[in-house]
Amino acid sequence: MTLHPASGDPHRFGTEAFYAALGRAFVAMCAVVPFLFLIEAVDQGLEFGLDATAGIIPQRIDGLDGVFFSPFLHHGFDHLYSNSIPLILLGTFVLAAGARRFLWSTLIIILVSGLGVWFTGSPNSVVVGASGVIFGYLGILLTRGIFERSWWNFAVFLLVGLLYGWQLVGILPTDERISWQGHLFGLLGGVVAAILFRRRRPVVGGSDYTGSTLSLP
Repeated sequence: MTLHPASGDPHRFGTEAFYAALGRAFVAMCAVVPFLFLIEAVDQGLEFGLDATAGIIPQRIDGLDGVFFSPFLHHGFDHLYSNSIPLILLGTFVLAAGARRFLWSTLIIILVSGLGVWFTGSPNSVVVGASGVIFGYLGILLTRGIFERSWWNFAVFLLVGLLYGWQLVGILPTDERISWQGHLFGLLGGVVAAILFRRRRPVVGGSDYTGSTLSLP
């Protein structure tokens, strides 16, 4: 019996289902960013001061709730603009692999990045922004490319590295007013999430099947 590539497999690069999943993910991520802009507009317009009240304040109990809220807040529109494009781009490819994996992976990234900042950051700082999540998505794509042998994930990682390579130094300590801890722990959170929620290779006849003509969900 001849086995052909499953055109309905959204995880197989080049299939109709793959491009359909990618399109849906792109639309979803494009809807997330306006929501972030709305939060920032309301915060500034009504002078809520959400950065100070809902951001991460390292090593202080009253700043611990910022672990969950800080990814939705930014220090002004310039900060949000700089995060928007990489968030849409990376989020699209991570979400295209499945909504449940995306949601659980994002939660892991938020927890690891946020707690990493809370434990290691300066207690005199307030940390907000989605950059930890962005670096987490980078970690997911890199790790999926290695562990799942998903070369298109690895290719996207390399592409983003070429486009935003200057940002990758953000995982190192710096004198600039950025949370390198959030970037570093976000990247590590993405690696952890990709390993925890990785796709298992299909097994045929008791052994791994590595042929290019069979695709199983």
